[in-house]
Amino acid sequence: MQKIVYSFILLLLTASLSAQRFSASLPDYDSYKAFKGKPLSDKFSNIESVKIIYDLKQKKIYYFNSTLIPLHFDFVTDYLGYDRGVEVFNDENYSDTEKNRDYLLGNLNHIKGTDKWVFELAASDHMPIPLIEKFYNLIVQSTFIGPRLNFYLNNPEKMEWFQQQKFKIPCVKSDYIFNEVKYQEVVSGSNIGILKQYKIKDLETIKPNADEIIVLDGTPDILPNVRGIIVNELQTPLSHLVLLGKNRKIPIMAYTKAFNDNNIKRLLSKKVELTILIDTFYIKETNKKIVHKTNSKKKTLVIDKTVTDLVNLNTIPKNGVNYIGSKAQNVAYLIAISKEIPFKTPEDAHAIPFYFYTKHIQKKSISPLIEELLAFQQKDSAIWIHQQLKKIRDAIKKEPIDPELIAKLNQSFKNAKFKNFRFRSSTNAEDLDDFNGAGLYDSKTGIMGDTIKTFEKAIKQVWASVWNEASYTERELFGIDQHNIAMGVLVQRSFPDELANGVVITKNIFRKDFPGITVNVQEGENSVVKPEKGEICEQFIASHFNDGKDDTDFDVDYTSNSNLNNNDPLLSRKEMSNLFLVSKKIETKMYRYWKKNRFNPVDIEFKIVGENRDLYIKQVRPFNE
Repeated sequence: MQKIVYSFILLLLTASLSAQRFSASLPDYDSYKAFKGKPLSDKFSNIESVKIIYDLKQKKIYYFNSTLIPLHFDFVTDYLGYDRGVEVFNDENYSDTEKNRDYLLGNLNHIKGTDKWVFELAASDHMPIPLIEKFYNLIVQSTFIGPRLNFYLNNPEKMEWFQQQKFKIPCVKSDYIFNEVKYQEVVSGSNIGILKQYKIKDLETIKPNADEIIVLDGTPDILPNVRGIIVNELQTPLSHLVLLGKNRKIPIMAYTKAFNDNNIKRLLSKKVELTILIDTFYIKETNKKIVHKTNSKKKTLVIDKTVTDLVNLNTIPKNGVNYIGSKAQNVAYLIAISKEIPFKTPEDAHAIPFYFYTKHIQKKSISPLIEELLAFQQKDSAIWIHQQLKKIRDAIKKEPIDPELIAKLNQSFKNAKFKNFRFRSSTNAEDLDDFNGAGLYDSKTGIMGDTIKTFEKAIKQVWASVWNEASYTERELFGIDQHNIAMGVLVQRSFPDELANGVVITKNIFRKDFPGITVNVQEGENSVVKPEKGEICEQFIASHFNDGKDDTDFDVDYTSNSNLNNNDPLLSRKEMSNLFLVSKKIETKMYRYWKKNRFNPVDIEFKIVGENRDLYIKQVRPFNE
């Protein structure tokens, strides 16, 4: 009887809290649950949040319903009588002093499925340490959480204070939250398919059917032609799997427990509906029909073979996309932009035009193999296609290259400061508005005068990657006419000693309609887009206000820190600010060069190099959402 009465009281309390908009305390998890909602940012998929305000003048704390009242400003306006406008509110209540503040503003976050509780300020809040500690202690005293609460260091300023041992409250970095992430939306959406499970090594000999949704024990090098994909390892938001998945527009998710999930095990070999959302997923058996999409139109590629000399990218080639490819053409634009904006581009940039590739593959040992592949009718014969593609690659690498091309390269680089050069793909089927091509082709290093890493070997390896299984398959899937594929080669100095490398997307991909850039960066030359198992890169959102006129008016919000750098920041505050300004200016300039009618985000690859930590911009292309 006592249990029934207690349950009834608890139910009344929960119902009462739900009806309430705010409370001065949270005595238990049910009271927290009544007020919780999603954070404003989707940077973590495993967080539920309640917003908090402390009124400094009235000395009152408020926990309020984050679903009904999404913003702190909404609460003070509608419930506390604030009437001075949002600009004044932001200027005064996110400042670095108590002088003009009316309120302390924060979030009480719970990492779902754990007993971890995190107190977080907005990354743009420059609250001084005494106020942070006061706010923290008020929360400890007014909630059931008590000393289990930790303060989250989400920006460089707070990280620096922590390193200087200025805090007297328990603090955590991003790894405290990120290490608890079990689920991650890669590409949202819904689809119907037969649920099947494979190991990555199985994909070498088995080709999943196009009507399948597949569960994999890792990240595939080649994205199979399927209805949806579940991988059991987390992804960086700018990895090749993510970019190719967005191109495909199929639902993809990471779920570390995928192979142990009983519901997934139960549904194997059944027709299911998979729905992927930002913070959760649904998978259930269904009788709905599988609708197959087909490419009725062939996309014909443009190929100009009339340019027969190396192209120096210090001058912008006219219509270069047609004879050196988008990647090389975009580097020429970057070089021009770098003359106006403070960043560097890789030195000695040249392009080998399509002419030399097309001439090479006309040889009798290569051309018939390509024609045989393209005339082959049994497209589902994975083993035959795999073997034929290898034959083509081997033949391309075996045939000697035109000695005139090597002579031209040696002549162009004879007075170069650098001896190591990177040979990068620049096909007519990548870096396009509707076909990203991320990670499909190879890049190789050639060393001037070296007998092993020769220019010839590097060029032929890049040419051969036209017929990689991943690149061939992706072009087939998108209806690209394989007869007209052509490989230009972008040649630049290489960076054997880079300090950091990364990718920038010139938008805040975690919070819609909110300014900023998204940055993934990793130590040295360790890959951001294809990390080794267990590697976590540094990831943050950076935003400038007032058009970045004041270098101090700049905010950074960390999602993760590099576990290769002891979870400490890889970039200084000044470097972050400069990266933001440079990226946004490149975005503006590129859309003028591309003659676009509207601004879309761009995808930029960068490096930090040398004793002076110079910023090099290596590549730019449209970001396909």
